[in-house]
Amino acid sequence: MDTVAAAGLPGLIESLDLSVLMFIQEHLRIPALTPVWLFITHLADHGLFWIILGIILLIPKKTRLIGFLSLCSLGLGFLATNLWLKNAVARIRPYETYSQLILLVEKEKDFSFPSGHTCVSFAGAGIYFRMMKKPWGLLLLILAVLIAFSRLYVAVHYPSDVLGGLLIGLAASFIVYHIYLKITSNKIS
Repeated sequence: MDTVAAAGLPGLIESLDLSVLMFIQEHLRIPALTPVWLFITHLADHGLFWIILGIILLIPKKTRLIGFLSLCSLGLGFLATNLWLKNAVARIRPYETYSQLILLVEKEKDFSFPSGHTCVSFAGAGIYFRMMKKPWGLLLLILAVLIAFSRLYVAVHYPSDVLGGLLIGLAASFIVYHIYLKITSNKIS
């Protein structure tokens, strides 16, 4: 019996994950673009870009609410991803499981699922897309997509890790935004 068939759905997901990573490594990695992807992936190290942007937006009164809600969304995403799910699932990084994957960044110290870089990016971008004027909100959403892809490009996450981070980040932004709407609608009535 085939080991993937014996493993069922988890085996199928892992097989698809590896196929996507190998496709990226073999067909989409372009040495001239690798420094660009490294820069993009490092933007979300420790959530730094998104945290700094949220803090900057706290300064002007006009954007203070957006900055505050984005930081709340980042915090919620961090709690769900880095403090809970990564340790609960304890998924090993793809480069530790598959020797044919070539890692382009330093080894990560935590578990793989879900992607924290992707989560923080979509937690922030989800708020910005809802609350900022469209050119800026859309650009930040595109940046979140690029950061998510960069995690696959550098081989530190499986695609399902990135999808999980994306969903958790968007859920965090949805929850924070709707709590804000609930609070403000109660103040009006």
